[in-house]
Amino acid sequence: MKRREFIAGLGSAAGWPLVARAQQGERVRRVGVLAGGSEKTQGVLVTAFRDGLAKLGWAEGRSLRIDVRFAAGDAYLLRANAAELVRLTPEALVTNLGPGITAAQEQTQTIPIIIAAGGDVFSTGRVKNIARPEGNITGVAHLFSSIGGKWVELLKDAVPRLERIGAIYNPELSSAVNPGGYVVGIEEAARVLGVKVVRISYRDAVDVMRAVDSFATEPNSGLIVIPVVPNPALRETLVRLAVERRLPAMYFDASFAAEGGLMSYASNSLDLWRRASYFVDRILRGAKVSDLPVEYPTRFELVVNLRTARAIGLSIPESFLLRADQVIE
Repeated sequence: MKRREFIAGLGSAAGWPLVARAQQGERVRRVGVLAGGSEKTQGVLVTAFRDGLAKLGWAEGRSLRIDVRFAAGDAYLLRANAAELVRLTPEALVTNLGPGITAAQEQTQTIPIIIAAGGDVFSTGRVKNIARPEGNITGVAHLFSSIGGKWVELLKDAVPRLERIGAIYNPELSSAVNPGGYVVGIEEAARVLGVKVVRISYRDAVDVMRAVDSFATEPNSGLIVIPVVPNPALRETLVRLAVERRLPAMYFDASFAAEGGLMSYASNSLDLWRRASYFVDRILRGAKVSDLPVEYPTRFELVVNLRTARAIGLSIPESFLLRADQVIE
């Protein structure tokens, strides 16, 4: 994938010296990472975050300690991990996606919470002033809530015969259907394009299989999978079911397309986690949350898996493939 650029502030980290500042006797600074997914799916993202801090001069084991906890999509474990990390009294707590932010906020209103590829904290009301965050949350958003409309447009362009979209989400882990949520944007765009939207909620793999099987009985249908999918097994189930039921599907992260999903449209998660290291660096050097505006990605990547298209009997227009940033063949 091509590296993508982000809004103002991206280059400012370059002004910080890249040499380690830890001197003999200097205290080791502590940072917590609350990952909502599993080590299998998000370990590479945490590594990108660590690499970003290393380039900014922080040396784990000398000047910095990073405590990482993975919840693997378990809402109870996510809350328990948040409580455990807060007890360790880190100077910053890094998390991703809405459930992680909620779990962290339940535990602390004072420790800076840095979003790494998180949801739209403005539309959900978590941050009311993105230029000068007034609470303890800032960082880098992964998506805008309004991106749901773009997912509909792209899916319809790739599948002109599309008449129905199943918007599939986990109500325990997502604010998808709240005002300003992803489903609202999906429904608004679908009305304009003459496409019917069916809301599909699930809590476990059994729910997913029943719902997708029922939805797939009508022709000219497709899926949009909404953040957050809780664990690797359920991710695999969703991708497999979409292929087996010959449902063209849009996903919110490029990793799904790499794993066999038809297509994704999203920002680059690796870049966002690297960018989160800049926020942590600033906090550790004395900046306040209010000094660090929330950032949103300005570029998104369209990834199409042609192997999957062939597997479900879909011929994607050449004009659409030319728009893709990556085509998996």
